[in-house]
Amino acid sequence: MNHLSKFVAWVVFGLVLAGCTGTPMKSQQYDSSQYTVLGHSEASATGIMLFGFIPIRQNDRFVRAQNAAIRAKGGDAMINTQVQENWFWAWVLSGYTTNISGDVIKLKTAQ
Repeated sequence: MNHLSKFVAWVVFGLVLAGCTGTPMKSQQYDSSQYTVLGHSEASATGIMLFGFIPIRQNDRFVRAQNAAIRAKGGDAMINTQVQENWFWAWVLSGYTTNISGDVIKLKTAQ
């Protein structure tokens, strides 16, 4: 294997690994004296795997759904969170939909 082939193989390998990273959901513990509950909210986000290995908006769908649910109520965070996943399949792609629901809270400012 010549140097160019090795270089191309490493570049492809690096791109595959970069496509496999995800974004963690916000997760923090709050004492009930730190917030006010604004109400229940839910949202969803969908990601696609094209040809089974090309992610399209796939890796951040949990965070996108959570942020949309929080924004819908004008809050800062979410508690009592539930996550559901659904998927669908077509000839050249698979889709994954994440549904997030929970209670949106507004954090109290320190006095």
